[in-house]
Amino acid sequence: MTTMPDPSLALPEADAGRRNLTLLIQLRWLAVGGQLATIGIATGLMGITLPLVPLLATIVLLASINVASRVRLHRGGAVTNGELTAALLFDVAALAWQLHHSGGLANPFASLFLLQVVIGAILLTPRSSWAIVAATLAALAALRIGPTPLVLPPRYAGDPLGLYLKGSFVCFVLIAVLLVAFVTRISRNLRDRDAALAAARQRAAEEDHIVRMGLLASGAAHELGTPLSTLSVLIGDWKGAPRFAADAELQEDLADMDASVQRCKTIVGGILMSAGEARGEAPQLTTMRRFLTEIVEDSRAARMPGTVAFNDLFGADVAIVSDPALRQVIGNVVDNAAEVSPDWIGITASRDGDMAVIEIVDRGPGFSDEMLEHFGQPYRSTKGRPGGGLGLFLLVNVVRKLGGGASVTNRAAGGARVRIFLPLSALAPPEGEP
Repeated sequence: MTTMPDPSLALPEADAGRRNLTLLIQLRWLAVGGQLATIGIATGLMGITLPLVPLLATIVLLASINVASRVRLHRGGAVTNGELTAALLFDVAALAWQLHHSGGLANPFASLFLLQVVIGAILLTPRSSWAIVAATLAALAALRIGPTPLVLPPRYAGDPLGLYLKGSFVCFVLIAVLLVAFVTRISRNLRDRDAALAAARQRAAEEDHIVRMGLLASGAAHELGTPLSTLSVLIGDWKGAPRFAADAELQEDLADMDASVQRCKTIVGGILMSAGEARGEAPQLTTMRRFLTEIVEDSRAARMPGTVAFNDLFGADVAIVSDPALRQVIGNVVDNAAEVSPDWIGITASRDGDMAVIEIVDRGPGFSDEMLEHFGQPYRSTKGRPGGGLGLFLLVNVVRKLGGGASVTNRAAGGARVRIFLPLSALAPPEGEP
């Protein structure tokens, strides 16, 4: 599984825009069907003469826009406010064109402009919503200029107001049904988006809090390591001192003290293994090869000769700023690999364009399916220790803030593989630095 930088907070917004465009497409298909039905009823059952060419041409254009919108959705990407605004403006223009050729403002379906205004107010930004209002007002004003009058058959010509009122009732029912059906769904999309954004912000805050806690705890653990080691040495000296050797009761107390110190050292070692040795040191100017070599040498110094293999495929060296937190989380991955594979671990450094790739492999049992599925989440560990699993979580967060990423897989020959991707541009020293 791979964890790379992603605009997590923008995803809910993008998803809501795509769903809202889908609703507009569905609304437009209903408009196409309703207009065909209206033309068929008006010309076939009521005997009203209509200019079919401009009306049917508009329906064909609406269907073509729907097909193009579907293609746009299949291509992926976020649907912007501008795209939704353009779609609604086109619908306003199409409705105005059809009303112009079917009686103008005398057509009872002129109230359908209200539906466009309501949808625009829900979906769009305030400025775009007012643009829809302005477009509908301009359309209403344009409908007063030379509309094509409806020629009613004799049975309706005697009571045009009655026919208008019936048409207005049908228009009201249509608007009410569409508002309930679609505006409710649009509102649900917006609520889902807001909930997703709130959850993403909460998750980001929690992750940042855990990172700070992990760095603080590991820094405290590192500082405690030295005095605990001193106490352990002193207790050992006291236990072997001739004047204390004959005192059985004192020897028992010293043994209890030594056990307690060893217990504290085990706890400190567990914290360092889980979270890395974050000591808050200042970044230093160095090179990528020197940075990696120091990590490898530190690992070799703590282990048997020949157990740490380093394969340097990086190529030409580059200057970087050595971030202590980055060094510590990489060292933590090496420590984790050595813990499950004490006989051998391999470290490979390579370069892929502007990306430095660090690969750490071992011959241990590998990652469980749960670890692979939830890689990068805190407290996911195969070691069974309370509070374990922060090492990979800290790694993911540290490299993600640098614009990089990490991935974990199991090797076919057995063992685990951790790859770390670091953009060299993010590690480069500031301009003017030697």
